[in-house]
Amino acid sequence: MEHLTIMQMNDSHGYLELHPELFRVGNRAEYRMAGGYARIGTLLAQVREERRGEVLAFDCGDTIHGTYGAVTTRGEALVPILNALAFDGMTAHWEFAYGPERFRELAGRLRYPMLAVNCYDDATGDLVFPPYTVCETNSMQVGVIGIAATIVDKTMPASFSKGIHFTLGNEELPGYITLLREDEGVDLIVVVSHLGFPQEMQLAREVDGIDVLLSAHTHNRLYRPAVVNDTIVIQSGCHGSFLGRLDLTVENRRVTHYAHRLLTVDQEIRPDPEIEEMVNRTLAPSREELERVVGTTATALHRTLVLESTMDNLLLHALLDATGAEMAFSNGWRYGAPIPPGPVTVDDLWNIIPTNPPVSTVEITGRELLAMMEENLEHTFSRDPYNQMGGYVKRCLGITVYCKLENPPGNRIQEFFVGGRSLEPGRTYSAAFVTSQGVPGQYGEHRRHLDMSAIEALERYLAKGTVRAELRGTVTAI
Repeated sequence: MEHLTIMQMNDSHGYLELHPELFRVGNRAEYRMAGGYARIGTLLAQVREERRGEVLAFDCGDTIHGTYGAVTTRGEALVPILNALAFDGMTAHWEFAYGPERFRELAGRLRYPMLAVNCYDDATGDLVFPPYTVCETNSMQVGVIGIAATIVDKTMPASFSKGIHFTLGNEELPGYITLLREDEGVDLIVVVSHLGFPQEMQLAREVDGIDVLLSAHTHNRLYRPAVVNDTIVIQSGCHGSFLGRLDLTVENRRVTHYAHRLLTVDQEIRPDPEIEEMVNRTLAPSREELERVVGTTATALHRTLVLESTMDNLLLHALLDATGAEMAFSNGWRYGAPIPPGPVTVDDLWNIIPTNPPVSTVEITGRELLAMMEENLEHTFSRDPYNQMGGYVKRCLGITVYCKLENPPGNRIQEFFVGGRSLEPGRTYSAAFVTSQGVPGQYGEHRRHLDMSAIEALERYLAKGTVRAELRGTVTAI
């Protein structure tokens, strides 16, 4: 009888230190401080001390991007911190935002492997990263296979996947499981994935032989594991506010018992001093500017809802204010720590939209608007999990859409209004947006990028007075 403890971090999005996190208590939301890599370091150290030689820790990606400290150093700030956390393996998604070459450079400086069974070089057809690694504990060998986010070359900006392409990994996975079981003789198979919970559940149903699947991308807080086809699936929230702990008992290369806890990275946890110093050193030059108050919100701003969010409503109000367009669009991002009612800082603005793209405008027909929204609803709610390409639903302001989410592709939208009037298919409308995920390139004409960034637009809008960004029923399921 052997024992193994697996620790999981996923979707931490570069949140270097404590930040507000939303917790639901009955029918209300509470905002409490949580997270930070120094406190994560303390938790990992405690578990490693408790279960010496029996602990493996994995990072499922969306780590080296998402906050000012991460983005303005092009991921540099995260490398020493992640090496101090000493994971045993990792996979990726937003890490590709700096371009594949920069990401390869960063990954090469980590002291543990970046794994992706599904990321290929266009020129050679070779895998960009190793597909698997074998980790040894006191008494076991564990085969670990990585699957990166498949959407990087499908719905993300083109620069993310220059010279590379992605598959789902479902066709490659069985061969590597066989290789690890038969040739390497491992005792367990762990898959470290960033496909998203629906896709990963489908993957586990279809592919035999996965003992543990560490899920990511969809920001699920799983307080108890999902089990399908003898595969234990866990996912552990986002923003580094949570860690997953899975304690396994193994006999004859099979899991015979497991216990799981979703651990909150609470502010009462004493931070690891070495990692805290790294974080402080990274943020010290910019801390005064990041703490500068740029306005006040009367609305709690967050992105925890699928159809519409208050955080993006603020962003869209700023886009409309900056451009005078009839409508505004942004991507259905999941990341972005909540901002409770009260002061809004520069740091908050970078957390809302860390890519800080230019504000853009486009002329788009009613027919294109309908097709664009139907496409987005299919990407979010496809009956086939493998066709889900979210994010949440595209964020919109200036339009109102009523839809049947259970309907087949292209037939979900029942009614579509612009400014309170029925959509006219042949009419051309003016739209503001940010990034190609707001309005993809195949839609609209006369696309123009303004000499104003998204963060500048937000700051100008907030300077006008206390803002409100309540839900407006922009996309309503009926």
